[in-house]
Amino acid sequence: MLRDNKLDAIKNKEKWCEMIRKNEMTKPYRFWEYVLFFFGYACIGYLYETILEVVIYRWGFSNRGVLFGPWLPVYGVGVVIFVLLWYRLIQNKPSKTKVLMIPVIFLLTMATATLLELVTSYLLEWTMGSWPWQTYTSYALNYQGRIALNPSLRFGLGGVLFLYSIQPFFDRKVGEMGESKVKYLSMTLLALVFVDVVVSLIIK
Repeated sequence: MLRDNKLDAIKNKEKWCEMIRKNEMTKPYRFWEYVLFFFGYACIGYLYETILEVVIYRWGFSNRGVLFGPWLPVYGVGVVIFVLLWYRLIQNKPSKTKVLMIPVIFLLTMATATLLELVTSYLLEWTMGSWPWQTYTSYALNYQGRIALNPSLRFGLGGVLFLYSIQPFFDRKVGEMGESKVKYLSMTLLALVFVDVVVSLIIK
């Protein structure tokens, strides 16, 4: 009887720990965590565009963004929106559900990113006179060089990659940092991008 009670106590403790772990994984993100996600994806976007330009298309290097730093804010904003709107559809779900949701996530992120890119092109044209991806005019299916089918399909593939692979990795790393480190690092990065925006507006 005593042994059975101990076994029940151990099982209950394990069950309780598992419930706590799941709650930690599904709790809402804090503001400063979103800031780090933004910068992480903005830098990934910059690297992606640079590889496309230099390695794939062999156009030579040029700054694809509107800022001087190695980040493309449109990617950061886009994927943070993915996380806000669509990540919950697959977060901590069974593997079978995640696989079945791949086409849905692809279409949702493709549509979201395309709409964001269209809106951003108008905003940049209004504030800076042009937008960096006017090369879209060379694609067969495009709208005023602002959006095009080819990059939209790549955005959908990227959305699947981000939400299925990169975001869980970011979740773990940000969770390991602790709240104070996340906050101070985020504030430092925000200060840097603020200076970058001011300088870019003055010079450009």
